[in-house]
Amino acid sequence: MKAYPSPPQLDDAPEALLSRGHLWLREHVVGPQVRFTMEPSGLLIFGDREQVFDDVPPEYRHTLRHIRAEFDRDAFHSAVEDPSTYVFFGVAPCHVGVAYDWERLPPFLGHAIWNEANERFIPSDRADKVFERLNLTPVNTFQKEVNVRDFSPEQFEMPDSAWYDGPAAGVRIENRSGGSALLTEFTVGEQPTEQLAHDEPSAVASELVTDTRVNRAVEAVEAAGNTVTTADVQVRIFEMIVREEYVRLDQSGIDVETLRSAVGSVVAQRLRDDVVNSEDRF
Repeated sequence: MKAYPSPPQLDDAPEALLSRGHLWLREHVVGPQVRFTMEPSGLLIFGDREQVFDDVPPEYRHTLRHIRAEFDRDAFHSAVEDPSTYVFFGVAPCHVGVAYDWERLPPFLGHAIWNEANERFIPSDRADKVFERLNLTPVNTFQKEVNVRDFSPEQFEMPDSAWYDGPAAGVRIENRSGGSALLTEFTVGEQPTEQLAHDEPSAVASELVTDTRVNRAVEAVEAAGNTVTTADVQVRIFEMIVREEYVRLDQSGIDVETLRSAVGSVVAQRLRDDVVNSEDRF
């Protein structure tokens, strides 16, 4: 599967990037990079920058669940002769230093599509339309078709993020003629992150399995048209916690897989208590 080249910082980019052509300025949303392709059978194959997944790392599970549920396989299969010649690239946003509005930020934001048959990336405007037609959200664009003559990095003011109250973590600068680079807002994400107050997974799980997360998980299961079960709620809450507390878990040295079991126990007890309390009201 095609690997997506890491864009350099703007200071390290080739001069050709800003020498001619037109630019698209997109929000740089921080998080692990994810790529996927679809086999003719409809099976989706996922990976990060370096590897194709056999076992999906915890920080990607929320994103992959979303893609599997939303990606319109039938529409894609009907639109192209060989689905496996296309590779989709995007970001799997999780808390690695920027506290986005997690209830609003999609689990996946697409930013590029590779066409193996032509050995090139689809132009940005077309790629955005493809993502949307296939029920996935493209990364938001601040400005389109900016003539390079009108772009000055020294005078550029970082726009506000679309996904939280504050400046974007950076801007991805894409030239329609080819090439891209990042202009990073280095003050974003530098604030110290409050570490978890407990070391034991059971105590951490009790702290992080909040009523808000339980309600969101239940609503997500119902929105998917499924019967609410303890197992489904447990899985979704664990995925939320890893996504939204990733940097705190990492800094606190918590074993994520051990935490998963602890979260399951706390969720099961919370749901049992909710049932008992509901019955007592009658």
